[in-house]
Amino acid sequence: EEKKRQMGDTKHFCPVSLKEDYVLYPGLSEHAAKYQEKIYYFSNPESRDKFLKNPEEYVAHNEPVQAPPLRVCILGTHGAGKTTCARWLADKFGIFHIQFEEYLQELLLPKTKQKIGPDFDEEPEEDDDKLLSQELEDSSQIMTRSENEESKQEVELTDEEEAIRANLMDSKPLPAEILDNIVPGWWRKEPFRSTGFILDGFPRTSDEAQYLSKQGLCPDVAVNIHVEEGDILDRLLPPRLKKWKERQHKKMENKKKLKDLRAKERV
Repeated sequence: EEKKRQMGDTKHFCPVSLKEDYVLYPGLSEHAAKYQEKIYYFSNPESRDKFLKNPEEYVAHNEPVQAPPLRVCILGTHGAGKTTCARWLADKFGIFHIQFEEYLQELLLPKTKQKIGPDFDEEPEEDDDKLLSQELEDSSQIMTRSENEESKQEVELTDEEEAIRANLMDSKPLPAEILDNIVPGWWRKEPFRSTGFILDGFPRTSDEAQYLSKQGLCPDVAVNIHVEEGDILDRLLPPRLKKWKERQHKKMENKKKLKDLRAKERV
């Protein structure tokens, strides 16, 4: 029976969501209405009521209804290759690539001056490193204690920035109020609205997926990349090993500098 029905301009998608949010939101048959002998499906009763009050606003007139551009969510564990795939796809389709965690980092960079999180944490300084920096500071007087205190006081984060920092450092969930300031704009504001995007690394949890659903922010495609554990180790271990070697080299250099400095002081 449904195949015999004459569907409206937006087929089984909600015309109100398409008009107001530029989103292809699947409608439900229980929220259907007929207009000019055509059947329209709606995402909820409120959308159906809006349509029935002023149907001319939501139907096509001289031209067919335009579908929104491509929107993709690409998901997967850390090191699965999400960003590599997302960049390739974004270039292929001519749409934006949004790396979610990188975007959060950019929100904090003006204050933190460096990226934060487990991947960017430096190892704690050893006693020799602390002694060297202290003795160099005492001998050259490059930075006074008051300047150090001022630089520490400069980094004062707002509540919103603290929540973002906790998310990057300890994966604590972001409150809905913060997501409201970030995510809907990619669906509803230019230039993303008319161009489309690949959202890399979001949603990361079931709560974030529920958030998208409640907001009516539907991606056209969601890709979840599954990778073997060995492949991830092969990809992530070499650069981390290189970074560890650089740190070890730096420690050896610092020890040598400290030894030379103490010998100079004895002389």
